[in-house]
Amino acid sequence: MIKIIEKYNEKEIFDRSEQVVDVSDTVRDIINDVRKNGDEALRKYCLKFDKVNLDSFEIDSKLMKSAYDNCDAEFKVVLDEAAANIKEYHKEQGYKDYEINRKNGVKIGRRVIPLERVALYVPGGTAAYPSSVLMNCIPAKIAGVDEIIMTTPPSADGSIRADILAAAYVAGVDRLFCIGGAQAVAALAYGTETVPKVDKIVGPGNAFVAEAKRQVYGVVDIDMIAGPSEILVIADKSSNPVAVAADMLSQAEHDKNASAVMITDSKEVAEATALEIERQLKLLPREEIARASIENNGKIIIVESIDKAIEISNGLAPEHLEINTENAIELLPLVRNAGSVFLGSNCPEAVGDYFSGTNHVLPTSGTARFASALSVEDFIKSIEYTYYPREALIKDADKIALFATHEGLDAHARSALVRKELDK
Repeated sequence: MIKIIEKYNEKEIFDRSEQVVDVSDTVRDIINDVRKNGDEALRKYCLKFDKVNLDSFEIDSKLMKSAYDNCDAEFKVVLDEAAANIKEYHKEQGYKDYEINRKNGVKIGRRVIPLERVALYVPGGTAAYPSSVLMNCIPAKIAGVDEIIMTTPPSADGSIRADILAAAYVAGVDRLFCIGGAQAVAALAYGTETVPKVDKIVGPGNAFVAEAKRQVYGVVDIDMIAGPSEILVIADKSSNPVAVAADMLSQAEHDKNASAVMITDSKEVAEATALEIERQLKLLPREEIARASIENNGKIIIVESIDKAIEISNGLAPEHLEINTENAIELLPLVRNAGSVFLGSNCPEAVGDYFSGTNHVLPTSGTARFASALSVEDFIKSIEYTYYPREALIKDADKIALFATHEGLDAHARSALVRKELDK
């Protein structure tokens, strides 16, 4: 049964204790092996972890189109519409080139340039989600990335799920490789005989994938180190316990370490939701996972006001925040920290996972205090530039030199001053 907390303290509320298995040494060995032995190491780990011996890691791109053409007709329509919604939302993102022209002829500005090659890691097994293919690939495509690589673990017969292939086709994946785990991350970071080196790796994975991304960061960029999924629901007396319970369980079923929290100013709604969670748990195919999540990490907190609920929410900085209250839209300006916010009683978090168009790759574990959802901006970089005509440099040279000498950098100073003596 989920805990109901009436008398709370901050330590109890903000504790995000989770079981963390240290896999850093194992991952380091895998990365070093792949870096040294390339494809040979990949074949070894593919056989060891995925139980399949592959002659070729790369999947013919025609299979993506074939999977799309042959997938369930109803799913194809939904896939296309979801992709369109994601494109519509993300096409407004991205920052622009600009240039400032001063009266003395000086030009300063910035050029915005897409990354050349990025990789999307897609987990295998029960965690292989077509929606994640769309969410990770489409912003990169809109950013103008030259080449998008996707890796995913193969099944025992060396194949990839058809709906994953179809999503890859719709999203615009350029090349697809049957590789999973830390070895895939290593191959993407350093390159092998067949796997190209990339500039950035995005996408979720297990503890080994997350640790591998952590270890190769700096050689390549990464999106984030994702923790267990989280949902926080703010509810009032108008909230329907059946709907709130369903929304909390939608995250609890992800992982035993997932977190589902409700904050309400109504004791009646709190108690009814707790009973409803228990009833709905018994209906879930993934009851064992969801129950462990609810019993270990779930909680319902009763507070004196919705303002206090918002305050606690900002302290928790949840991945998903549902404001299931009468005046949900009015409360949005008060939200300071959250990955993605879902407003009103008719907006379960699942609409963002699949269909509304907002991105579902979100900061977890309280990192929404300083991090944001995956976006077009994650796939672009900027180059600054400066132009000085001679007259402007002569005028500013002494000022530049003065600053440099205050930092003890005489060569910096001379690089400006020497030009005053040239071409006299």
